[in-house]
Amino acid sequence: MTALRGQLTTSVPMARHTTWRVGGPAERVYEPADSGDLAAFLASDQAIEPLFWLGLGSNLLIRDGGLRGTVIRLHRGLSSVTDLGAGRVRADAGVPCAKLARWCGRRGYEGAAFFAGIPGTIGGALAMNAGAWGGDTWSQVESVETVSRSGHVRERDPADYEVNYREVRGVADEWFTAATFRFQPGADPAQLKARVRGLLRERAEKQPTGIASGGSVFRNPPGDHAARLIDAAGLKGACEGGARVADKHANFIVHDGDACAADIESLIGRIQSRVQAVHGIALQTEVRIIGEAGSHDA
Repeated sequence: MTALRGQLTTSVPMARHTTWRVGGPAERVYEPADSGDLAAFLASDQAIEPLFWLGLGSNLLIRDGGLRGTVIRLHRGLSSVTDLGAGRVRADAGVPCAKLARWCGRRGYEGAAFFAGIPGTIGGALAMNAGAWGGDTWSQVESVETVSRSGHVRERDPADYEVNYREVRGVADEWFTAATFRFQPGADPAQLKARVRGLLRERAEKQPTGIASGGSVFRNPPGDHAARLIDAAGLKGACEGGARVADKHANFIVHDGDACAADIESLIGRIQSRVQAVHGIALQTEVRIIGEAGSHDA
């Protein structure tokens, strides 16, 4: 049996690992040293189910009772970006999307700037086809690397997946460990850097920054925007405990410092009920809600 080289920690408060800054403890958290170590861990008896995959903790609400099983945190060990030439770039699943945007910009690779607007990692972006400013992850994917529950690593083509707006369906019990993207070489790095700065400036003007949030809470329904529907339903600024619908952008729920996960989940349900009643539209969450109910959820 291959010796594991990663770090296994028990009873880890997940509030420190999510952008909403809420969530109960995980029974176990494993941080693999690299993709080989991850494969060895999955093949070992240490990978106690259920398994949860974590990058930067955005687009994720962990309930106050925490998580049983094992959280696999990729941000530290799977963090490499490799230039394959001619605009082809390989990025590990733990690479922050913003890092990929900056990395490509410095090399004059056109087509990666939108990644600067995605607050998570490449693994999460692949799993949900994350996007920003009109760009989406899978439109740039040439191939992906996956690892199975038994630790088998393989390369897959985009044709192996059904990719839609904020939804990707593929092979059961396989997870993304890396992707190869194809961008357009030959752009001016200074212009790309200026474009990213401009997009980030625009985001800061329109979205809440500098305060804990989980990112966009709901998917945009066809032909409309979740923020418009929430605002029109009179919910901008609505609160549940320490959770509040952001004044700047109604598709964000912010945590002012004393919220628990139950406050946020309750506010999500209240928004869905009100929008359904006013507009006849069932909003679907973009954020994932996982974990056990805690004392706050009663």
